[in-house]
Amino acid sequence: MASEAAGDQQRVELEEEQRQVEEAQHGNLDAMRPILERYAPPLYGTVILPRLGDAASAEEVLRDTLATAVEKIRRFTWQGKSIYPWLRQIAINKVYDVHRQSRRSRRLADAMAHEVNAESDPASHADAQLIADQERRVHRARIDQTMGQLQDRYRLAIELRLVQELSREDCAQRLGVAIGTFDVLLFRAVRAFRKHFGERGDSPGAPGFPGSRDHGDT
Repeated sequence: MASEAAGDQQRVELEEEQRQVEEAQHGNLDAMRPILERYAPPLYGTVILPRLGDAASAEEVLRDTLATAVEKIRRFTWQGKSIYPWLRQIAINKVYDVHRQSRRSRRLADAMAHEVNAESDPASHADAQLIADQERRVHRARIDQTMGQLQDRYRLAIELRLVQELSREDCAQRLGVAIGTFDVLLFRAVRAFRKHFGERGDSPGAPGFPGSRDHGDT
């Protein structure tokens, strides 16, 4: 009964979202407000901020993402699914633009472009792998030292996902946790890595980990 009720609620929410999208596409852009308010937090927290590592830049990209969504809403085609994947793709494209504009290495920019096309799981943090791989090639010794400072579960999460390149499912199974729990663990592990790696550098924003402003590793 509970699952049926949840399913009914999801259908109602999806129908309401479709109605709001259609209203916006017919010129009532205020209809987009509830959609943007609903999806702004996950866009910021799970898509933009993990890929930039800088709160100020992430907030700017979020604003740009929402503005672009409103501007281009008429181009969106409803396919019986939430508008969130479309919003998420806009956000990823904006993040890619930021990395290109900051003149990061062409290899990293090309890798992120590939990730934009290949990634489909909203909970995945493939960008962390890109950053870690890039830094591992350039600063192997510093990375080994930083890894040694992490707690065991953080270090293992990074090694399984980013070094051994196991699937999220296999990583979660190795650690004995649910996939969603592993995603959170990996995010915190990468954040802790950024913090310690940056502390070892000459400035808060060490090369390869743009503008780290983390406030702890928990």
